[in-house]
Amino acid sequence: MRQKPNILKAVDFFCSGGGMSSGMQKAGVKILAGIDYDITCKDTYERNIKGAKFLHEDAFDYKEVDLQKELNLKKNDDNLILIGCSPCQYWSIINTDRTKSTQSKSLLVEFRRFVEYFNPGYVVVENVPGVLRRKEESGLDDFQIWLKEKGYKVHCQVHNVNDYGVPQSRRRLTLIANRITDKELQPLKFDGKRLTVYDVIGEHNGFPKVPAGHKDYTDFNHTVAGLKQINIDRLNLTDKDGGSRDSYVNDKNLAPKCHHLDTKNFKDTYGRMWWHRQSPTITTKFFSMSNGRFAHPEENRAISIREGATLQTFPKDYVFKATSVANTARMIGNAVPPKYAESIGKAIINNHLNAI
Repeated sequence: MRQKPNILKAVDFFCSGGGMSSGMQKAGVKILAGIDYDITCKDTYERNIKGAKFLHEDAFDYKEVDLQKELNLKKNDDNLILIGCSPCQYWSIINTDRTKSTQSKSLLVEFRRFVEYFNPGYVVVENVPGVLRRKEESGLDDFQIWLKEKGYKVHCQVHNVNDYGVPQSRRRLTLIANRITDKELQPLKFDGKRLTVYDVIGEHNGFPKVPAGHKDYTDFNHTVAGLKQINIDRLNLTDKDGGSRDSYVNDKNLAPKCHHLDTKNFKDTYGRMWWHRQSPTITTKFFSMSNGRFAHPEENRAISIREGATLQTFPKDYVFKATSVANTARMIGNAVPPKYAESIGKAIINNHLNAI
């Protein structure tokens, strides 16, 4: 006999700064705890995810029974969601050196231990599409087979978060496993126009014009990385609203040596975002215009920390507590966009309510 549907609760593995937890909480899910080995995420997570614990644990060492005792969890709880959004550097097509991230490829296997032990009502996994290319190595194939054998209805598909209210082009693999009903659950699509950069940043959205190197010591954190003079000179020549390094590719004094006269490769590097298009994927290096199309559409600088967070759909009052621009950007770039997480949470809640 099914347990009476009650408030859904979740444990967020590999929680980082709380993107997934924030969205799930907004949808109406109670977040019990976030788990991460990176202690620098603790202050940010606890500041924003009210009522949740931050558990500083390494998934390779943490035991299922220890989590059970810490949170007083029960096995076979229909109202429990286990979320596993492990770091994706090893599987990312952007990453060029997997040496430091090799261990992370096995995190899905470690997460599965907890799913097997607790047998929750729902399981959520989110990662880069690159996992699909090597499903056996990642453990994704075996995990899906096991879930289906245990009676879960499994949805596993690549989605672009722009379809779910995020002003960004970002393709993500999303697995939602449901053993409460026989329905395959998908994130709920956004009912409205697809958002663009213009819809969320710029002076008209409360982002004052600032120069490269601007420091914002308030919680708004409209901080911008500094630029060398040569990069300012490059931006001075780069067309507003989507301009690229083509503007100076023939100038041997301005074009990087590897880009001089090259109009075909790495077109986005040093490029500006377009106002009326989605932003590119916000990576952990979004504060640096040399790492992609991360220059502001019209100002001569890279986008700020708060602009990157806003393009990821973090609320403007979300406070990031970190020791450097790079650390803050890493938390933001690694995050599941909260608006996308909310769409996953709503799909699960609707399913749960209809299970009565």
